Amino acid sequence: MTSTLPALTLNNGVTMPALGFGVFQTPPDETVAAVREALRVGYRHVDTAAAYGNEREVGRAIAESGLDRSDVFVETKVWISDFGYDATLHAFDKSAGKLGLEQIDLFILHQALPSRFDLTAEAYRALETLLADGRVRAIGVSNFMPEHLDRLMTTATVVPAVNQVEVHPYFQQPDVQAADAALGVVTQAWSPIGGITAYRENGARTFDDATIVGLAERHGATPAQVMLRWHLQQGRSAIPKSTRPERIAENLDVLGFTLDADELAALDALDQGVRRGPEPADVTLEAFGRAIPEA
Repeated sequence: MTSTLPALTLNNGVTMPALGFGVFQTPPDETVAAVREALRVGYRHVDTAAAYGNEREVGRAIAESGLDRSDVFVETKVWISDFGYDATLHAFDKSAGKLGLEQIDLFILHQALPSRFDLTAEAYRALETLLADGRVRAIGVSNFMPEHLDRLMTTATVVPAVNQVEVHPYFQQPDVQAADAALGVVTQAWSPIGGITAYRENGARTFDDATIVGLAERHGATPAQVMLRWHLQQGRSAIPKSTRPERIAENLDVLGFTLDADELAALDALDQGVRRGPEPADVTLEAFGRAIPEA
């Protein structure tokens, strides 16, 4: 792994670069170039998902990077349509086949699917089997609220290493972060710089926030760099995304300044408590189920 960026030690001892490169909503025909550029400038953690439809392109970029496999931490997610013990074991085969990998570093459930939590529990049991068999190095969840974590732990034998959830200055989910911390789970932020706020009509954008802009000017940084620095200093993993080379490099360049306690508190005070992504309870098989293609 690169020695310049901070890393987090997961609850099973596996080391994960704290800053990852995301490819959510990146079209497959743009994914290879974006991931190749990310790896070129120094990212060593790539986050994708079966539902993104670009695992194959992520794998191709990693293969073409010239980097040793052990130097790139690869994370992907199982979609709800593949929940269930046998289905989730097969979901691993599909993802690994598309990625061109024998082992995945972090394999997580993409949603809690509370309306069919029996399937969720069985899917997680499959993750535990994959972990025991050495086909994955760590397992986790995404978009799990505290009550979902509680339900999962009534049947799970392995505590999730990561919970990937929406976290940015305007939506911080302190209850989720506290529940994660109590279990020793790393909170990993998707939409970490509030990019999702840019797509809501008549909504405030984190990039234009006076506090964030002011901190950026004070430190000679960009608003995105300030937000990413906030995540890293508070012990979170963050998964920014971009397809623009200058932004890809900018989002990685967050080590040249430090936010003091007052500045961190000022960012904490921006929480509006308004979720921009889907409500976890609204993600059902009826509304969101779709077939994930074979490898």
